[in-house]
Amino acid sequence: MLSKQVVEPIRINARTTDVFDIFNIKQYVGANPYLNKAALVFDFAFTESAQPLPIENYLTVIGDRYPRLKEIEYQSYAELFASTVAEVNKLEMDLHLKSWSVKPIEEINRIAIESLHHRTTKEVVYCVWDWFEFITQGEEFELSQQITILQQLFRNSVYGGPTVYALLRTANEKNIPTFYLWDEGLMQYGYGKQQVRGIATTFDVDSHLDSDFTTQKDDCKKFLQELGFPVPRGDVVFSLAEAQEVAEEIGYPVAVKPVAGHKGIGVTADVQNEIELEAAYNRAVAGIPREEKICIIVENSIAGHDYRLLCVNGRFVAATERKPAYVVGDGYSTIAELIEKENYSPNRSDTPTSPMGKIKTDEAMHLYLEEQGLDLDRVIERDRTVYLRKVANLSSGGFSLDATNRVHPDNIILAQDIAQHFRLTCLGIDIITNDVARSWKETSFGIIEINAAPGVYMHLKPAIGEPVDVTARILETFFETEKNARIPIITFNRVSIRQLQKLCDRILMSHPDWTIGAVCREGILINRSEKILNRHYNTNVLNLLRNPKLDLLIAEYDEDALEAEGMFYHGSNLVVLEDPSETEMILGRDVFSDSTVVIKQGREITIKRKGLLEQYELEAEELIEQVYLKEIGTIS
Repeated sequence: MLSKQVVEPIRINARTTDVFDIFNIKQYVGANPYLNKAALVFDFAFTESAQPLPIENYLTVIGDRYPRLKEIEYQSYAELFASTVAEVNKLEMDLHLKSWSVKPIEEINRIAIESLHHRTTKEVVYCVWDWFEFITQGEEFELSQQITILQQLFRNSVYGGPTVYALLRTANEKNIPTFYLWDEGLMQYGYGKQQVRGIATTFDVDSHLDSDFTTQKDDCKKFLQELGFPVPRGDVVFSLAEAQEVAEEIGYPVAVKPVAGHKGIGVTADVQNEIELEAAYNRAVAGIPREEKICIIVENSIAGHDYRLLCVNGRFVAATERKPAYVVGDGYSTIAELIEKENYSPNRSDTPTSPMGKIKTDEAMHLYLEEQGLDLDRVIERDRTVYLRKVANLSSGGFSLDATNRVHPDNIILAQDIAQHFRLTCLGIDIITNDVARSWKETSFGIIEINAAPGVYMHLKPAIGEPVDVTARILETFFETEKNARIPIITFNRVSIRQLQKLCDRILMSHPDWTIGAVCREGILINRSEKILNRHYNTNVLNLLRNPKLDLLIAEYDEDALEAEGMFYHGSNLVVLEDPSETEMILGRDVFSDSTVVIKQGREITIKRKGLLEQYELEAEELIEQVYLKEIGTIS
């Protein structure tokens, strides 16, 4: 039988009709006294307004939405609340956030929820709180509407891009430490000298010159042509008149696109005549950023299917066929209504983890429908397929089909040959061909463009076909194992600046070329040189770990720091605890299987290493420094 809580403290944030109260909300950037990872922590209690319903009543309603929660036995309202928040926190898009805890503290329960974007998680907590109160009052709660708002909030965060989130999730699965650098606007993978920084699939090890070159479609096309790769015939124009001249010279149909652009913005394929050319030219001009000059490519439009070939570190890893958005008639709905119905599909939730985005209605769609003698108000006969645009643009509602295993060996070699000419981790090669399973030497084939920052979610979750784990291939380029992403870390619960200087001296005697970063409440060091201490303690730790020359980190985390902010990093190679409090004992919790933990309680020393335990008492004049200095060799 489920137990009930009857505690009724004074209301803090609750409304007069609320049964539950939420207060003391605090965010932790990493491992903390309540959870071994970044978390939002808050207190949960009852108010004096009214008695809650039996737990089963809440679980019946919540379980209808999340059946998995019915399988869990809850010992308290706090546990049910925490479990529900953790489930909603996945935002119905399979976010990797799963952990939660409940800790009774006198008359309240302290709940910790694993968090990535703290603002989103905080809004999730308030959403679930409202849901519980609606259940208490016997009212309907529009959870779906709230989920949509929460999804958009997360999507607008620095973690919400499909490629960024996919890489972050894979890093989490591989235990590769990852954090966001707010000043630079970059994601950092790994610590110190092992780090790599980047934005989506562009990294600091890439050649920025090569990356910029790929955005200049005209020059890049000439370069590929000189190397003997198949590219469409065409030219760059600066006016509509020039566009008409080039189109007449190379012959219709043509494709029109801005020289500088991405995501298919301003691109029109299969332009058949001057009237369509004028519309396509204006669309290309509209797709050019205001600060850029008008510079348009007019080239032969190659008939065939649209494919993206992805190379990572110069090697072919995946291929996707991209098809334009379409609807299928039912005999009574208009095209606009069919689009609306299709956009309600869960696969088109337009989130970082959905295989397709919403179908967008724009001028290009209107024009293409007009070419087919259709408009949005036209009712389509049953089972008729109507394509909504010429370009297979995923950001406008197109969909992807995995084609990795269909690519002809000659086409794989072609993609790899192109990638070898660019110092880029990731390269997307867009081609059009009748059949990617046939050699480019034997069929209609053209390289449309190459992309230095290709999106990868089309490969991870195609609308049709098997996924290809390309994010793992990307991260394995930099980190063969999780150890390759880390530097040695020594953590103390209590240490002075003098002790840190002495420790640095000792280590530098054995490793004179090392750069050591050390921080405690008294100051911060690079080797023996004292630097400016930031008032936010974890900012000091971040600044050391973002140092690309750092070989070793030494940090102090006492009870005050752990309670205030949590640990910035996870995992220590050597932990030294001197008369630790219960909170400080968590420093010995988050270690590796081969880590060493030294604990001093009074005069007794306990050393834990690789499953072995050693205990002894210090001599009368012996200091703990003499103990941990002997252990330094274990982390070198």
